[in-house]
Parts: sequence; C-alpha cells; structure tokens
Amino acid sequence: MTQRFLVTGGAGYVGSHLVAALIAEGADVVVIDDLRQGHRVAITAPAELIVGDLADPAARAAAFARGPFAAIFHFAALSLVGESMADPLRYFRENVGNGIALIGDAIGHGVNRFVLSSTANLFGGDVEIPITEQAALLPSSPYGESKFMLERVLAWADRVHGLKSACLRYFNAAGADPSGRLGEDHDPETHLIPRAIDAALGRAPELVVFGTDHPTPDGTCVRDYIHVTDLASAHLAALARLDHGSVAYNLGNGAGHSVREVIAMVEAVSGRRVPHRFGPPRAGDPPTLVASSARIQEETGWRPRFPELRDIVRTAYAWRLAHPDGYR
Repeated sequence: MTQRFLVTGGAGYVGSHLVAALIAEGADVVVIDDLRQGHRVAITAPAELIVGDLADPAARAAAFARGPFAAIFHFAALSLVGESMADPLRYFRENVGNGIALIGDAIGHGVNRFVLSSTANLFGGDVEIPITEQAALLPSSPYGESKFMLERVLAWADRVHGLKSACLRYFNAAGADPSGRLGEDHDPETHLIPRAIDAALGRAPELVVFGTDHPTPDGTCVRDYIHVTDLASAHLAALARLDHGSVAYNLGNGAGHSVREVIAMVEAVSGRRVPHRFGPPRAGDPPTLVASSARIQEETGWRPRFPELRDIVRTAYAWRLAHPDGYR
C-alpha cells in the first residue's frame, strides 16, 4: 500500500525538495504551509496543499483529516537568528508552541514517526571541529533554543508515547534541484551563496563580508555547505532508521569553505565578479562550523551525491539565472 506523509512547510526551500523526493518514491504527500515563505508553485504534483497556519487548530484538523499518515516531516518554523534575538518570545510562541501542538496531534492520531528539521545553531561555545552529535548543546540564539526545546519535547514523546523521532541538525543548506525545477527563494534572502550570486548578477547590492581576522586560514568565517538535494535524501534515510529507535544526526559535508572561497567559486562558475566589501565581524559569529556526518553515514548508508562546492554553486547559479524573480 502506498504510504502517505504529512509535510509541514513543504512549500519552502528544503521542504519542497523533500516533497519532490517523496513523490519520486511513489508516496502520497499532503503539505500544510501558510505560504509566508513558501511558494505554491514549488510543490511537486500530485502533492496536496492545505494553506493554513499550524497555530490554527482548524488548519491542523484539516490536514490530519487527510490521513492516516505513516510519518510527519516538520519544516514549518521561523529561522532567522538575528530576528530571534530581537523578538525571542515570537520564536518560542511559534516554533515551540506550534511544534508542541503538532506533536500532540500526531500522538492523538496514531502517527508513530516524526522527522524534525533542526539546526546547527544548537552548538555554541568552544566545540571540537568537525562537530559530532556528542558535542555540548549550547544554543546561541532563541532560534537555536526553540529547536533544542522541540528536540527535548520529542524525546519525552518517545519515552511516554512511543513516538519515534529523527532530529536532523542542518549546517548550511545550499544549492538547487539539479533538474532546475526547484530552488532557493527567500524574502529577505540571508544565505551567503544566493546573496553572492545576486550581487554577481547585479540584482542585489554589494556583498558585505563580516570580518577578515577570524582564526581561519584566510580570516573569513568557514561554514559547511550541504546540497539541498542531499538533505532531502538524508530525511528519507533517517525515516527508515526510525524502525530501530529515535535518532539525532548532524548533516553536513564534513568540509568547510570560507567566505572568500565561496566568493571565488561564484566568480568561477558565473564568469562574473562578485562586488563585495569588508565589514566588522558580527557578534556571536563562530569562526568555524563544520559537521561530522559520520553517524548517519554509518547507520544508514547515506552519502551526499553533491559534496563539491562547485556543484552546489553551479546548481544554485543555474536556478537563479533562470528565475530572475524567483518563483514569482
């Protein structure tokens, strides 16, 4: 029998790529998304869209009425670190409150598997690189704290109700669907690669590089970029692993690239200069964040198909070149 899944935030960047992967596997998919950051046209047919807010019990009831569901993939959340520092209560109200309501509905409707879109923002302070799942969880923002709180709620939901969960801690999602159908379209756009591409294309002001004296090889921050298509396949691998119990996985490529390296790669791929200037470092910006994905690889056999920075930038550039106005 074909399995049916509920995907919250399935019209967004990572969520839409996961929906496409599920459809390719022959699954039935129901998406609930309020379309504040998601895009109706990003949803792969024949997935069904329910436009609604998770804070609305009627919207959640409408979604669960489409069940029963074999699992829930939960992407819907606020996700801007700076915004969370300015308005922490909103992040706890929406991310934690809505997440708890969804988990409660899952238990009430007999759903026994739950996959959470979590974050590397759980890790703070002086951590060993690459970062493993054993590293101390010290969220550095209300956004990270909200995801940490949901991870703890899920741990108790398993202990008390048997709801098995996978908490997937993304590092830097990047790139676009290699077929060219799906891509990254945020408003505002805060991610480095699309901002560098837009600067190269003359669609955005010059890029600001925050800090040049970090303790890294070239003085700029180093981050671990993982292709969004690889993230989607990791969700499917983690889902299958839930037959053996709840898990938490760090998701990255295990190799870091500096801001200067990203700029150079955008220039190499596009053949255009990336206008940029150097500014002061941002408070709280860790110099280096690189993940160890050894655990998910060992336990599920998952491997990234697009680990090279060139492939990540190439697919992102192709999509943004073909979609000058994003999905609009």
